[in-house]
Amino acid sequence: MAATASAMEGDLTRQNASVLARSIAEGEVSAEEVTQAHLDRIAGVDERVHAFLHVRGDDAIEAARAIDRKRAAGVELGPLAGVPLALKDVLTMKGVPTTCGSRVLEGWRPPYDSTVVERLKAADVVILGKTNMDEFAMGSSTEHSAYGPTRNPWDLERIPGGSGGGSAAALASFEAPLAIGSDTGGSIRQPAAVTGTVGVKPTYGGVSRYGLVALASSLDQAGPCARTVLDTALLHAAIAGHDPRDSTSIDASVPDVVGAARRGDVRGLRVGLVKELSGEGYQAGVSQRFDEAVRILEGLGAEVVEVSCPHFEYALGAYYLILPSEASSNLAKFDGMRYGLRAGDDGRHSVEEVMALTREAGFGAEVKRRIMIGTYALSSGYYDAYYGQAQKVRTLITRDFNAAFEKADVLVSPTAPTTAFKIGDKVDDPIAMYLNDIATIPVNLAGNAAMSLPIGLAPEDGLPVGLQIMAPPMADDRLYLVGSALESALLDTWGHLLIEEVPAL
Repeated sequence: MAATASAMEGDLTRQNASVLARSIAEGEVSAEEVTQAHLDRIAGVDERVHAFLHVRGDDAIEAARAIDRKRAAGVELGPLAGVPLALKDVLTMKGVPTTCGSRVLEGWRPPYDSTVVERLKAADVVILGKTNMDEFAMGSSTEHSAYGPTRNPWDLERIPGGSGGGSAAALASFEAPLAIGSDTGGSIRQPAAVTGTVGVKPTYGGVSRYGLVALASSLDQAGPCARTVLDTALLHAAIAGHDPRDSTSIDASVPDVVGAARRGDVRGLRVGLVKELSGEGYQAGVSQRFDEAVRILEGLGAEVVEVSCPHFEYALGAYYLILPSEASSNLAKFDGMRYGLRAGDDGRHSVEEVMALTREAGFGAEVKRRIMIGTYALSSGYYDAYYGQAQKVRTLITRDFNAAFEKADVLVSPTAPTTAFKIGDKVDDPIAMYLNDIATIPVNLAGNAAMSLPIGLAPEDGLPVGLQIMAPPMADDRLYLVGSALESALLDTWGHLLIEEVPAL
């Protein structure tokens, strides 16, 4: 290739995953060249963005070379072979540091791969490294990481969302064309919304949680992130499917998400506007872009109807009892005895004291806050009043969804009530921070599938706005059907992919 190294890097890092995969498959470029271009991009911009906690470097290059050797030998490769990916640091990868954004796991290198990582390797995807996140996925801004905040490539003074801000920022800054996140209450979708990228929370049980370090086991779900709907679908197909090692994994065929993304047709589809997820409390520019997107869907042939989900107003309160309760149980394993940080191990402290000192030194303020809330909610005499009642609310929210899906094939809302706020604005106000997930939490409580995709820039600040599409369990393909149709229409409107407007770093 005659292009200079810097031009080659720019060309390759600005291409989407499906384009890169085709170029690699046709021999126009090698997997090694693509991987090196992204590693160079990381080296050039990540000091300012801080999307990554660990970059694999030489190991990623060797993985890419192995893929090139397979292709040269005529081995049939998958549709994403050779494409680089950023992995949220909540998923284990053998021999690679896994911290979950916490000091308590500092130095731990897992002895096994998560199922998601196994499937990425089987698909010949090149894992570039591990991305930053709010500690143990507790947060909406990636400011609660023990290793410092990640910054939004649209404005480095603003948050990239959370808890998976590192994965979203890696996409938006062109450090990776694909990423994996996890979503407990919006941690894939909210970062996607504020960075102008695409993120999907699959149906609960649709992607294995084996090797996903648990926050709240009944809510957590790993999922795909990318810059286009098709790329997200290709990644979804690569990681989804039944896993006998995960007792919550659904033993059913994966919906044809790739076919739906390629089809992109909403004619005759019923789109439900959730009355409780709009209006008061939403930034004016967010509401404006959302209303415009709904009108586009109508113009494409969708039937738009209003639906009511009256118990959604209780979702935030129920969530912040269920999640801390499960977290207080799941995080009890981090005791300084088996792996990670160990404080006070000087021969002068008892085992109990070492545990207490390790947790004091290793857990951050937000994690401690939620553990205390959860322990209280589960304590004798309060279990039924708090955790038990929250589970009853969860049932009512699921019934609201079921009733709404009788009237509509998919539901839509803004993904987040505002665009990206400035770093530091809400970090000392837990309630204000929690409200960022007000539109995304109901989906996790019910176990449905949901997507966020970019729909334009808010007029008042020029920052990305996301639209959320929600589908019934195991109807993930509907997300891609609607998302692809809307994306194509927006491409006609904007003339380019929204993400291309990100200022050069």
